[in-house]
Parts: sequence; C-alpha cells; structure tokens
Amino acid sequence: MNTVYTVGELESFLVAILVLFIGHSVNRHVAAFRKYNIPEPIVGGLLVAAVITVLHSYNISLEFSLSMQNTLMLMFFSSVGLAASYKLLMKGGTKVFLFLAIASLYIIIQNAVGVSIATALGLEPLMGLIAGSITLSGGHGTGAAWAQTFSEQYGINTLELAMAAATFGLVMGGIIGGPVAQRLINKNGLVSAYGVGGNHHKDHPDLVTYDQLEEDRVTAKSILEVLFILLLCVAGAKWFGSLVGYLDIGWLKMPEFVYALFFGVVITNITEVSRGFKINRESVDVLGTVSLALFLAMALMNLKLWEIFDLAVPLLIILLVQTAVLALFAYWITFKLMGANYDAAVMAGGHCGFGLGATPTAVMNMGALVSRTGPSPQAFMVVPIVGAFFIDIVNAIILQGYLSFIG
Repeated sequence: MNTVYTVGELESFLVAILVLFIGHSVNRHVAAFRKYNIPEPIVGGLLVAAVITVLHSYNISLEFSLSMQNTLMLMFFSSVGLAASYKLLMKGGTKVFLFLAIASLYIIIQNAVGVSIATALGLEPLMGLIAGSITLSGGHGTGAAWAQTFSEQYGINTLELAMAAATFGLVMGGIIGGPVAQRLINKNGLVSAYGVGGNHHKDHPDLVTYDQLEEDRVTAKSILEVLFILLLCVAGAKWFGSLVGYLDIGWLKMPEFVYALFFGVVITNITEVSRGFKINRESVDVLGTVSLALFLAMALMNLKLWEIFDLAVPLLIILLVQTAVLALFAYWITFKLMGANYDAAVMAGGHCGFGLGATPTAVMNMGALVSRTGPSPQAFMVVPIVGAFFIDIVNAIILQGYLSFIG
C-alpha cells in the first residue's frame, strides 16, 4: 500500500531553498561540476528527486505544495521583459530571427531523427514525434496536449511516455548545456565584452547579468518598486490570458509566461521613453535571478525519476541519440551561425536547454555560465524571446507537416 505524505507550503518552500544550497555545496566540492558549469538547481534537484525515488520504491510518496512555482516562473519572464529596452532590442533584433531560423531548422532535424530511429526499431513513427520536438522542444505542456490529440485521432495512449520523455529532456538539457558552451569558450579563447569578475553594474548601470554572485547596490525601496512591477506583470499576464480564453481569440492563445515577458517589455520601454520613472536594473537582476533559481528548484525537486526508469528501451535509445545530436548541432551549427563569439557560445548552451527541455532550463544553463565567464545580455534577450514565444508556433507548424506526411 502506498503511503502519501503532503508537505505544507512553508516546508515545501524551505525544501526548494535547501535544493539550491545542496547544489551549491556539491558544486563547490566537485571540480567537474564547476568546470562544466552544471547548474546548481539541476544538481540539488536531482539529489532530492533521487531521495524521493528511493522512498517511492518503498511505497512512500512525498507531495510538495508548490503553489508559488508558476508565479515565480512568471516573475522571472517578467524580469526578462523589463531588461529588454528598445535600445537593446534594436541592437540584437536581427539575432532573434537568426536564432529562430536555426532553432526551426533543428526542430525539423529533431523530428527526422525521432521518426527515422522509431521506424528502424519497429515502432510506430508517431512515437518518434513523441521523442522528438513534441516533448523535447515542446516540454510537458505540449507533450500532454499532443498526447490527447494522438489518443483522440489515432487511438494511441502516449501520455505517460510523453511525460517521461519531457522529464528526461528537462534533465539532460540542463546537464549538457554547460559543458557544450564551456568547451566552445575554452577552445576558442572567448571572453565576455563586459569582462569576467568585478562589479559589472558599477561600470554598466543598465546591465542585467542574472549572475548569482554579482554584487548589487539595491535598497528596500528599489526592491519593493521592482517587486510591485513584476507582480503587476504577473497579474496582467493572468488577466490577459483569461480574457483571451473568454473571448476565444485563437491566434492570441499562448502560455502565460509569454504575456508576462511582453508586459515587461512594454513597461520598461514606456518608462524609458517617458523618463518619468527609472526602473532599478540591479533590483530587476536580483529578483529575476532569485525567481528563476527557486522556480527551477521547485520544478526539479518534484521530478518523478521513476517515470524515466519506466521508459521503454527503444524510446530511451531515441532520447539518448537526440541528446547527442543536439549537443553536436549546438556545438557546430548554432555557435558558428550565431557569430562564433562569446554570446554565440552562451546561446549554444541555451539552445541545449530549450531544445531538450524548456526555456527556463535554457536560461538556467546561461545563468550558470555567466556567473563564471561574464555577462551576455544579448543571449538573455535572444534565447528567451525565441524559446518563450516563436518556437512553439514554429513547432506546431512543423509537427502538422510531419503528421500529414506520416499519415
């Protein structure tokens, strides 16, 4: 008989913070993790998830109360929007569309790999799409949506496999991103245009670094002001999402974090043009970094690793090949086409994150990198915008093309 223990809100929040401390402690003592910039939430989250998996094997289940998880995610994407002033957007705008083209090309390759290997292994070709961009570029939400479609239209039950594949991708995307980018940086002798170490905010007041080790000159007042703006973006995103759903405006239906990001972009550019109020960038940096770290800790400590263990061997083979293909693609293609510079290396690490997992995983990879190798504001603008907004649209179009071809 399985015994379920529900962990309260406060205790769950404490465990999320503990996950980060565990990840930091392990990284401090394991040189390989530091060398390859394995993100702390991944390390700590996997250790906690492993403990929960062991308990699960003894029919003991822990259920965390994580109602703040979605709010923290929306706060982080709001901070990304607040960091995207029109000057920065104009400077890196073309990079957004170039990165989108590269990511779109990879989705075509990702599905080709999945369908080809599934067919070679004697599986239904649709399984190749489940182990392709549906779960890897799409994530858990897209996986669940398409599993329902497959069940209704093809009579195939793929929900459990989709959730397991998405979980596998989330973990592997966080593991390979750092090593891929770090090797590019080391091999090519790349350095951040803003330098490594030191106080970047002192020399560049408008820079948002997402560096956990950055010294920030903030006040209680500036923190409260930015917290109000972030929560305003979160509330606006939820309200707008409800309005779009109520009015049934299909083309405007997107994940809430997309709305939060664009609310942030609108607010920061209104304040910049009007010059009536200046948003404290260092407070945005602090709150955005904390929100991301806690959100990812909550996501990872809640992983059901036994779902990965239950994956059928053929599907696991496809996912392992997908991991290797993305690492090679990011290393040889993404990096070179994005300019073969420091920003391109950071974006290659980010591509590993959302190409296998999700946009927050991509940002986590980049955050771990810049904490050691220096800021990359262009990467933090380009990758989240493509990963949070454009890629879901492209993914849906490409998947429809594959389905019409397979069908």
